[in-house]
Amino acid sequence: MTFDKLEIIAPILKAIEAKGYTHPTPIQEKSIPILLRKRDLLGCAQTGTGKTAAFAIPILQHIYNDATPEKGRRKIKALVVTPTRELAIQIKDNFSEYGKYTGIVNTVIFGGVKQGAQTQALNRGVDVLIATPGRLLDLIGQGYISLRDIKYFVLDEADQMLDMGFIHDIRRIIDMLPKKRQSLFFSATMPSSIVSLAGKILGNPDKVTIKPEQTTAEKVGQSLYYVSKKAKPKLLVFLLKTEDTDSTLVFTRTKHGADKVVKGLQKAGIQAEAIHGNKSQNARQLALNNFKNGSTKVLVATDIAARGIDVSELSLVVNYDLPNIPETYVHRIGRTGRASASGNAISFCDTDEKPYLKDIQKLIKQDIEVVKEHPFLLDGVDSLVAEEEKPQRQRQRGRSSKSSKPSNSSRSSNSSRTSTSSTSSTSSKSSKSGSNDWRRGNSTSRRRPQKKSE
Repeated sequence: MTFDKLEIIAPILKAIEAKGYTHPTPIQEKSIPILLRKRDLLGCAQTGTGKTAAFAIPILQHIYNDATPEKGRRKIKALVVTPTRELAIQIKDNFSEYGKYTGIVNTVIFGGVKQGAQTQALNRGVDVLIATPGRLLDLIGQGYISLRDIKYFVLDEADQMLDMGFIHDIRRIIDMLPKKRQSLFFSATMPSSIVSLAGKILGNPDKVTIKPEQTTAEKVGQSLYYVSKKAKPKLLVFLLKTEDTDSTLVFTRTKHGADKVVKGLQKAGIQAEAIHGNKSQNARQLALNNFKNGSTKVLVATDIAARGIDVSELSLVVNYDLPNIPETYVHRIGRTGRASASGNAISFCDTDEKPYLKDIQKLIKQDIEVVKEHPFLLDGVDSLVAEEEKPQRQRQRGRSSKSSKPSNSSRSSNSSRTSTSSTSSTSSKSSKSGSNDWRRGNSTSRRRPQKKSE
């Protein structure tokens, strides 16, 4: 399937081709035909799969085709609501790129900055408005924005909207929209709260789901380092100084944790910047631009602030803290390996994070390869690794038992004992040999995991 087969109009197709795109991603291929028919849509796909183009292209096409001479300033016809400033800016840029030959005007509004430039753009008139909830409601209250002419409404990253406590704001916004409109919900995950909200607002939408593990686990080389919480800073410095990477995105669970990691890296002589909700918009944008242009090699981010970070050819993602929501892990490592690229992801795991790891591996349906030789190995790691390998050995023995020929009970029992003894012996030899050869362990982590059926 190519874009020219999706009945996209010439001005937009020209812009798509100018970007070098020829084949739509799965979410685009499935969503664009539905949206061109002006159906409501509930879409689920992780970031990096092309969701923005999936809804931007049809909206631009509808506005272009429906254009009639307007008296006075342009009226807002499409509204995209998204949780973070960075993501709002990214969506605005995408609308500008895909619509550059259409004459359609868009603008973006968000909090954390003075409103002057934003209200001036609104006063000049726009067709498409991209907004964060707080600033949108603020400017509606001041009389700068009217939603009565909205024909197309998009709620992007709906799961993060709810996680960030925007549910009441979203309901207020939806109550102001015309009843007759096309509505689109896009989310990286689809918890029951999103399904419930969508059911109340969308009515009977078409649904498109692109499973996240299908687009991440196969392309991203994943490795796991067991390390104590206290030793995490040292291991991070060690890896950043020994790994050959052009750009590294490090994820922490908290804002304070992100700042602490940056201070530690800078103390070790590694240039790094943090991006999170406590930073001003200017500081966040500067840090992101520095990371994109390569002047900063390491960016430390929280999950919410990272929504909207779109860096091509990102070398490495480091899960400094494992997320307590398994879908978030898939979303994080999807920052590398975007589109058709490959990438690498490293995760740190201390004893307290073991339950998170278990949930993650259950979701992605694969065991993350453990790097057993590194200078900051967690005490008692052998028991943790053995616990990880036990289910795998049981599965292997189960498959072996099914494929073997029938034998008497005595022979089967002896075979089982021999297999267990052999595995234990091999594991013991492995833990003794090469205990200081961290490079061999690190090289092992570079191997991509074998593809598994999803």
